[in-house]
Amino acid sequence: MTHSGTTECDVVVIGLGALGSAAAWASARRGARVVGLEQFALGHDRGASQDHSRIIRLSYHTPGYVALAKQAYPAWDLLAQDTGEIVVERTGGLDLFPAGAAIGVADYTAAMDAEGVPYEVLTGAEVRARWPVWSGLAADVTALYQAETGFVAASRAVAALQRAAVAHGADLREHSPVADLRVEAGVVVVTTTTGTVRAARAVLAADAWTNRVLAPLGRELPLTVLQEQVTWYEVDDADRFAADRYPVWIWMDDPSWYGFPAMDGAIKAAQDCGGAPVDPDTRAFDPDPGNEARLGAFLRDQLGPGVGAVRSSKTCLYTLTPDRDFVLDRVPEAPEVLVALGAAHSFKFAAWFGLTLAELALDGEAGADVSPFRIDRPALTDPAAETGWLV
Repeated sequence: MTHSGTTECDVVVIGLGALGSAAAWASARRGARVVGLEQFALGHDRGASQDHSRIIRLSYHTPGYVALAKQAYPAWDLLAQDTGEIVVERTGGLDLFPAGAAIGVADYTAAMDAEGVPYEVLTGAEVRARWPVWSGLAADVTALYQAETGFVAASRAVAALQRAAVAHGADLREHSPVADLRVEAGVVVVTTTTGTVRAARAVLAADAWTNRVLAPLGRELPLTVLQEQVTWYEVDDADRFAADRYPVWIWMDDPSWYGFPAMDGAIKAAQDCGGAPVDPDTRAFDPDPGNEARLGAFLRDQLGPGVGAVRSSKTCLYTLTPDRDFVLDRVPEAPEVLVALGAAHSFKFAAWFGLTLAELALDGEAGADVSPFRIDRPALTDPAAETGWLV
């Protein structure tokens, strides 16, 4: 659809990946007039919101994140009620801490204890007995098993959010890059290649392109964009790698690996924060064979020779804050503009993000405590702030 001239609305959403699509859906379902702007095609694979699966879990390193994760599941249930599309599959999940792990098991158990989340503590031998596919797991590994862990069907979830937004009246515009973002007399004015949008509030969910859109407002965040990849490996027996025998898992060390049950005869796995810094506009899309080799070697060490050759790999982007915490706040120089950034671990929270952004845009405040995600916290304003991405 071609747009020209000026459109007036209540909320303009910039970026229609998972967080932006969720914000458009949640705002429109409350009756707001919503315009969503996407610089590429809807459903594109240039950012961080595509592919078939993202981990969802209640196990986290702080009570605050556990509390938000408890709200993420019902937020996805609300989308299912709205669309009939169920995008969350529970498989159970293992957090695997080798001896001397870089990530502390005590942080996870304390956080889940504080929020009343049940879990099991297992030895490596107990994991092997219960899930024999982990044949190479060392006895001194400590595992946390949490039954609600699973995955969100990523591409299906984004498409469902977009369909639901449109069904509630949102105007979602693809191929509409933002050329300028300003606030004039309390009104947000967004200039795009397809026309101008004037709105009472804006939600900026542009991920790797956040600073480019923020620039006219005089705000820049200390973000690092990495090119990551996920790889599918053939397996000798897909039944052995089905969810009941091989649930979602995370290796809680540095490097940190993670993986999913078999789909179509292959298992998906990846490294968290293992890629190189890139420019989102000029990056290549070619997978890194070295990453495939390191990941494949790890999988065969832990799972045995049943893990075969690489079927395919796919690249994506991680947009990271120094402390790996979200950004969910108003721009101090322009409080009519909200910034939503997921720090490369937010897909599981996307529906919750949408509901919370709608509260902030339409009500002026959120039901949840979002103060840890302030845009002016020391990690985002102090050049000497320590960087740490393992969570």
